[in-house]
Amino acid sequence: MTGTLSGMTGFGRADGALGGWVWTVEARSVNGRGLEVRFRGPPGFDGLERLTKARAQALMNRGQVTVGVQARREADAAGEIAIDQALLDRYLALSMELVERGAERPRADGLLALRGVLDRPEEADSEEQKAALEAAIGASVDQALMALVEARHDEGRQLVVLIEGFLDQIAEGVELAEVEAAAQTEAVRERFTRRMAELASDTPGLEDKIVVEAAALAARADVREELDRLRAHLDSGRQLLGQPPAGRKLDFLMQEFMREANTLCSKSATVELTRVGLALKATIDQLREQVQNVE
Repeated sequence: MTGTLSGMTGFGRADGALGGWVWTVEARSVNGRGLEVRFRGPPGFDGLERLTKARAQALMNRGQVTVGVQARREADAAGEIAIDQALLDRYLALSMELVERGAERPRADGLLALRGVLDRPEEADSEEQKAALEAAIGASVDQALMALVEARHDEGRQLVVLIEGFLDQIAEGVELAEVEAAAQTEAVRERFTRRMAELASDTPGLEDKIVVEAAALAARADVREELDRLRAHLDSGRQLLGQPPAGRKLDFLMQEFMREANTLCSKSATVELTRVGLALKATIDQLREQVQNVE
């Protein structure tokens, strides 16, 4: 095979940490007619969505892809809040001067709410730090997407086995149909003989009626064209398994398979050939269900 067939269902995950931040990226996908990428991430990291969609579009062709990023800053190991004690002391000294002049004594929550007293980590990151953090999370997004692609390839390898099995069943059905089609020649001959007996009582124009009836029965009995097309479709199906992405082409090929099987059944002159044709249709329908999972 010249390529790896891919499915459309899979899951990938990546974790990372940098500068007190930790994050998890999860990427998953399900079947879809085209490619649809959805992103859920933390506020303030707008560039991640653009990066995620561009990368997903470069790696995949079909499927509904969802990428979620959860990021948080790790709490202090001791569970303490960082306080700028020197700044707090200055605020407190100024407050006491105001108290001596008749102002109310300051409350602790009021002092802690003053700008700069508490070290808020989310305000401490510089633009350079934020850019580095976003790049690191972006690398994890890429890892998660690559893991998702590999999972889809794993599904593709399983699909190849299933699809090849159904193609083999169809090939067996085609050979059996050819045997039954040859056997139905005698049935057609008997039917033609009966029709001649029915037409014999109507002498005027008998010869023309015989020609028309013979042509109609011969055309109905000849299914060689349908069997040849089914064999050609089998060859095309096996070739497409090695030419990914092949999902859309395989979808179309399933319609052509079913068209020929339907015509085979309509031309059948025996119960045996009809049974073979119906079995072919059932197998083609099972194959179509598996093909719908192919990218």
